[in-house]
Amino acid sequence: MSMWSKLAGAADSIGLPGPLGDLLRSFDSGRGVSAPHGAHAPERSVAFSIALIALSAKLAKADGSVSQDEIAAFGDVLHVPQGEAGNVARVFNLAGQATAGFEGYARQVARMFRDNPAVLEDVLDALFHIAKADGVMHPSECAYLEEVAEIFGFSEAEWRRLKITHLGRAEDDPYVVLGIDPDASDQDVRTAYRRLARDNHPDRMMARGVPSELIGMANEKLAAINAAHARIRAERGLK
Repeated sequence: MSMWSKLAGAADSIGLPGPLGDLLRSFDSGRGVSAPHGAHAPERSVAFSIALIALSAKLAKADGSVSQDEIAAFGDVLHVPQGEAGNVARVFNLAGQATAGFEGYARQVARMFRDNPAVLEDVLDALFHIAKADGVMHPSECAYLEEVAEIFGFSEAEWRRLKITHLGRAEDDPYVVLGIDPDASDQDVRTAYRRLARDNHPDRMMARGVPSELIGMANEKLAAINAAHARIRAERGLK
């Protein structure tokens, strides 16, 4: 069963409160589908999925409206399986039309995963991918992502790291990509790289409850992390 099918009926079975629970209950199609059982169940995988959908829908409205192209891009990034397009469009539209602002969704997600900031970074990574799906990052979308990052508790330096990792900039500062200062020791460079590489490994992401459809999104980010580390090693003559 895909993560989209798992959403129906999940709000009541896991007791998800707040605006995310309201969105899930609005989506409930009456099919009586229960929340999934297992190690990464309901409170992790379902909450992550519905949070990502809600925040993605609000992201799509950041430039004024939700177009069919944006819905298609959303489904493209999340590898929506054949036959689930209707479910995706439905929950995406419900989230976009909901009276709750994105701040409510973001604050609830921040509270749910405050002890696991790597999950919050997973959400931001996915939002970056969706925002870039049409080949353009509008200023309003960037401002939206920065505000979500602030609500999630990310510092200004952490926001710069995420932004540069996904969007790059003229300087392509490898130290910012690794989240360290240029005067960091060689050991600090190794430690920062290993932490980021570990946190973005598919096995780690699965353990955090990230839906399997989203694991592929780590490849681009990991490539940027590896490139930054390789550049610093070359500049310092490290083996």
